[in-house]
Amino acid sequence: MKTDKIILGVVGGIVTGAVMGILFAPAKGKKTRRKIMNKGVDSVDDLKDKFDSLLGTITKKYETIWDSTEDLIAQEKAKIDLSKKEMKSLNN
Repeated sequence: MKTDKIILGVVGGIVTGAVMGILFAPAKGKKTRRKIMNKGVDSVDDLKDKFDSLLGTITKKYETIWDSTEDLIAQEKAKIDLSKKEMKSLNN
């Protein structure tokens, strides 16, 4: 979660800086509004890309953990089955 907050803070700072730079730059109102809108769209696109990348990373880690867990369960089940067979052979 800490990484998410850092990324969000950095993106927020970049957006804020861009908007402040545009607002304080000498230009006509219509031109300034267009620049702000374009920067906003660009920022949203960048944020979506970063979110998709983060989601992909989380998904890969989840799948890796899931696969490892399934392998571990299969190994332990095999050990239990082997122990059951050994116990049956000792009882016979």
